[in-house]
Amino acid sequence: MKVLFIDSTNKILLDLLTNSGFECNYQPNILKNEIENTIQNYEGIITRSKITFDKALIDRAIRLKFIGRVGAGMENIDTEYAESKGIKCFNSPEGNRDAVGEHALGMLLSLFNNLCIANNEVKNGFWNREKNRGFEIKGKTVGIIGYGNMGKAFAQRLSGFEANVIAYDKYKTKFSDNFVAEVSLNELFEKTDILSLHVPLTEETTFMLNRDFISKFKNPIYIINTARGKVLKIKDLIENLRSKKVLGAVLDVLEYEKKSFENIAETNENEDFKYLIESKNVMLSPHIAGWTYESDIKLAQFLAEKIIKEFT
Repeated sequence: MKVLFIDSTNKILLDLLTNSGFECNYQPNILKNEIENTIQNYEGIITRSKITFDKALIDRAIRLKFIGRVGAGMENIDTEYAESKGIKCFNSPEGNRDAVGEHALGMLLSLFNNLCIANNEVKNGFWNREKNRGFEIKGKTVGIIGYGNMGKAFAQRLSGFEANVIAYDKYKTKFSDNFVAEVSLNELFEKTDILSLHVPLTEETTFMLNRDFISKFKNPIYIINTARGKVLKIKDLIENLRSKKVLGAVLDVLEYEKKSFENIAETNENEDFKYLIESKNVMLSPHIAGWTYESDIKLAQFLAEKIIKEFT
């Protein structure tokens, strides 16, 4: 099978497929028009987030047997249409779940303990102890929405903090385990102190966390988003930060990200973005929750294993 790599990925994916008999063409800098003109020659495509696999592009891929996404989210692929054409769609969320779980916890601890602020103050000659008094996770209720690979990894890492961890997943039931108790959405609204989002980006979840959704929480909450930027409406988040309904937020992703996630739209004149970067109770990172040296390898390994198992 001929496989075209249209995005960069760890070399281990190329090696594993090649050693299993696939004919691989590694072209991470290929342009969209070049993909459109050559996709009909390949049985497999390896991608990250460079382009959207819509119906028009899929229709060009007359020989395509699979699309492999090096990562978790599949929003850039019309998976339903692809599968209707007999094209298998693979991803590898197992590869970066550990990284996401650790990053979410790390951002939460940093926010609760003012670590970034305190670090900068000490390095600039200020020794402010009372000003930087923090909060503990112990005793608080962490509500997780979406209990897949990422949600479970986060719950596992919370297990030593003696928090009450609950989760709601619209598409899963009976998933209570040693790390989490399954609850209804209403119970999550009733009990949550810290909300962590672990859902894919779909039509259903686009701006799911908005003014109306936030208003349903009984307690003031902290928000963690390591999922996708467009799950959370920034303007509505800021409104609730100002009213203290949201006490703080840690955001690895933003609605301003471009489709490839490599950069964000022009934000110089964006007052909402300025508010985020100036807020002491908001912590930001550039979509790197799943971005570790280890996950780079594991994302490639898990994807290779799935493709090899299916086609050899």
